[in-house]
Amino acid sequence: MRRTAGPLAVLPLLLIAACGSDGTPSQGATGTASASATAVPSPVASASPMPTVSGSFGSKATVTLPAGQPSGQFVVNTVIEGEGATVAKNDWVTVNYTAKDWTTGKDLTSSYDSGQKPQLYQAGSGQLVPAFDQTVLGKKVGTRLLVVAPPTAGFGSTGSANLGIGGGDTVVFVLDVVEDLPQDSTIGGTMTQPPADLPQVKDNGKAAPTITIPPGPPAPPTELKTSVLVKGDGKPVQSGQTLVVQYTGVLWANGQQFDSSWSHGGAQALQVGTGSLIKGWDQGLVGQTVGSRVELVVPPALGYGDKAQSSVPANSTLVFVIDILEAV
Repeated sequence: MRRTAGPLAVLPLLLIAACGSDGTPSQGATGTASASATAVPSPVASASPMPTVSGSFGSKATVTLPAGQPSGQFVVNTVIEGEGATVAKNDWVTVNYTAKDWTTGKDLTSSYDSGQKPQLYQAGSGQLVPAFDQTVLGKKVGTRLLVVAPPTAGFGSTGSANLGIGGGDTVVFVLDVVEDLPQDSTIGGTMTQPPADLPQVKDNGKAAPTITIPPGPPAPPTELKTSVLVKGDGKPVQSGQTLVVQYTGVLWANGQQFDSSWSHGGAQALQVGTGSLIKGWDQGLVGQTVGSRVELVVPPALGYGDKAQSSVPANSTLVFVIDILEAV
């Protein structure tokens, strides 16, 4: 839930900024990575000459460049075939990557480098360079891909100053497909209900859960109340991570739903613990484990305070049920 205006708006994606400071190869205004003026070529499985790749899935790859100039073709070659779920368009996919500039021979930032993170994005949505955006479609989790991206499938004629890629450079990526989450993903398992004086929750499968406010209702709590309905077995959420979540929010006063990821496309990405969300989310989600379903009862001081937000009146206590599907 965003901290400022628009509780009903789709939560903003975090990876559309241009070639961000974290080194991820996102496309955007500076160092635009799209091929907007030139059609993206259809990928081929091999070309001559071809780089070679060594190393195992889940570790930084070693890319060896051949003698000679790139062919100019967009190459997507399966180095290791995975056995997990198949990536479909608009799925949230997590990808680790190794990168090398074929034109200069320089190694580029890798998600395996110290301080770097995997790339999390919606496959096939057009928000990243085609070398990332399109290549994972139809591939299975556990797959390692060798991608040779000419400018039309990479960083175009402008390159990326942030990543050290010149205009017209051909870039080689090795992509490890780590995780895939369809937009209708949700947390399964038997739920433990909150205490009787807090809202109760009914699971509705691949639909928004039903949240029932206690009869009366009683006076709302003045402090944040956190109830773990399903305890996930993943790693604890850390401040600054990007989460993929399903969520539904209702008003304590009358149980009216005012927002739900289910009403605008399904699972959403957001960044937690950085002040971009309401304080109740930052405080209530950091430290929870991935795979958990959590109920948060958020008093006004940790929500929108005395500022009305669309269908949320001023000084409202808010109730959320949040599925933590992924954290990167």
